[in-house]
Amino acid sequence: MIQKKPQNPVKVMTKAISRSKIKNYAPKIPIYLEKKSFIIKTADNAQELYDALKLRHEIFIEELLHKKKKSGMDIDHFDRKCDHLLIIDKRNNKLIGTYRMQSSLHTKKWYTATEFHMKHIRKLPGNKLELGRACVHPDYRNGVTISLLWEGIHAYMLASDTRYMFGCSSIKTMDKEEIKHIYYYLKQQNHITDEHKVRPRGKFNVHGLRRHLRKHPHSHGVVESIEVLQKIPSLLQSYLKAGAKVCGSPAIDKSFRCIDFLTLLDVADMGEKYLRKQKNAETAQQG
Repeated sequence: MIQKKPQNPVKVMTKAISRSKIKNYAPKIPIYLEKKSFIIKTADNAQELYDALKLRHEIFIEELLHKKKKSGMDIDHFDRKCDHLLIIDKRNNKLIGTYRMQSSLHTKKWYTATEFHMKHIRKLPGNKLELGRACVHPDYRNGVTISLLWEGIHAYMLASDTRYMFGCSSIKTMDKEEIKHIYYYLKQQNHITDEHKVRPRGKFNVHGLRRHLRKHPHSHGVVESIEVLQKIPSLLQSYLKAGAKVCGSPAIDKSFRCIDFLTLLDVADMGEKYLRKQKNAETAQQG
């Protein structure tokens, strides 16, 4: 008989404590849609939330940082208070993507505000929806999944009567020269606005960037768009195509080894034409 190695009681207890933090989880605004082979929904219970946090751990902690947490979850104190969008492949019952959503109907505390001074965005009229922690399983990183995430966001936006959507859009780089080129590319494409006076909080400042931008506002001329565009994730590109604006200069998130741009979308700018384009792209890729 092969004897199984006994489980480490400390690890078992740590996992149990971590799971207990979300045991009474319930959604604020439930949504449920079916699109051919996929289900688009909000997490309904602790198990579904755990699945989302586990997928986030696989992407953010294991894939990007090459680390592991004992809990097996990527979790912070915002997660229990948020809704969590799930994309599920019905063919294998696999969670393939998730997105964290938090409406001003239920909170005045934002994850984005931990990185940015954003009091002018807080004062914007109407309901606001914060989006964050987006991740997609490696086997499903394509236009179909992006379209499905947009379908879910749109459904939640309608259910919460959202006027503005915002959040931290991450780009995986810590290199200051790359950061400058990305900023200048977004600037020359008219994606950046300083209207809302957003700026990174102290420890999130990219050291020397703001001073460089003040002294050399046009020093980089025309940035090579193809090279820089490859650095910008598909989801951020889709925001920009929908009419979103990047607010000010980026914050640097050393814990995740990336920069974050505060991205803001006035729902009035996201016309039906763009949504139809997303649906057509999904249909074409599904064949």
